[in-house]
Amino acid sequence: MKATGSFEVKMTPLDFSLQASDGAQLGRMSIDKTFHGDLSAQSKGEMLSAMTSVKGSAGYVAIEQTSGTLYGKKGSFILQHFGTMAGNDDRLILEVVPNSGSGELEKISGSMKIIIKEGKHFYEFEYQL
Repeated sequence: MKATGSFEVKMTPLDFSLQASDGAQLGRMSIDKTFHGDLSAQSKGEMLSAMTSVKGSAGYVAIEQTSGTLYGKKGSFILQHFGTMAGNDDRLILEVVPNSGSGELEKISGSMKIIIKEGKHFYEFEYQL
């Protein structure tokens, strides 16, 4: 099954205990999202990131818990992110953490694609229940 829509995201810097070396920058951010469309939900999570001294080269991991409705089914699930960037070569993986669903979404699995067009965020969520 497939769900589509848009979302807004607010990211806020958090304290981070590690210091990078060799020109790299490490960071930690809170994530607050509001999903619209087939998925009507709020999510909260945290992200860890690393930017190297090479422009456009970075990586991040994140975990966010999403709570709301998916095609009218109420519940929650956790998304895990893994992203790398190397110039124009980006790779982003978002997957539902196995067995993280609750309520009517208890058996959910799947992956989400994020699309950014003209500064706006959209999602395509391929999932199974």
